[in-house]
Amino acid sequence: MNNSSKNLDHLIELMAKLPGLGPRSARRAVLHMIKKRALLMTPLADVLAEVVQTVRECIICGNVGTSDTCDLCKNPKRSNGEICVVEDVADLWAMERSNVFKGRYHVLGGTLSALDAIGPDELRIPRLIKRIHEENITEVILALNATIDGQTTAHYIADQLSEVRVSSLAQGVPIGGELDYLDDGTITAALKARKNL
Repeated sequence: MNNSSKNLDHLIELMAKLPGLGPRSARRAVLHMIKKRALLMTPLADVLAEVVQTVRECIICGNVGTSDTCDLCKNPKRSNGEICVVEDVADLWAMERSNVFKGRYHVLGGTLSALDAIGPDELRIPRLIKRIHEENITEVILALNATIDGQTTAHYIADQLSEVRVSSLAQGVPIGGELDYLDDGTITAALKARKNL
């Protein structure tokens, strides 16, 4: 096997690791990129190299961007006393897609899980509690996935926060559902119909 075949096989293997792509889909995607090399593959390689060098995690909320503080945290209009807590960045982006929440965010980086030995200190829960005091937060909206670990995490956080209103997303979020897979209308309805915990 020559070196270019090894490189192609390696590219297909890497692409197959992406969510939603298996080996066959990855092979089709790679062949398509090769056919459209100037239009797709070269710009994609350039952008990937740039992102590797510039992407960083926001030191305040955990979102990703190109500076230490993301655009959402820099925006003074979003400092309205509300903070929406999500499991990961994909959930934050799903909430932003709905264009209904106008406050700040906090990305936990996962959920509590006794089986995986993930406790509050492995997540950004201590940082959340500190932010609530520092930023004069009046309401914490728990937009966690409707899974057992998500609900366990929501109840743990609610127990830690007696001095602020704590609410969660309501109708429209199915049990076992994940925010990233919900449509904008469902997210909007769930946010508007949130309930106290």
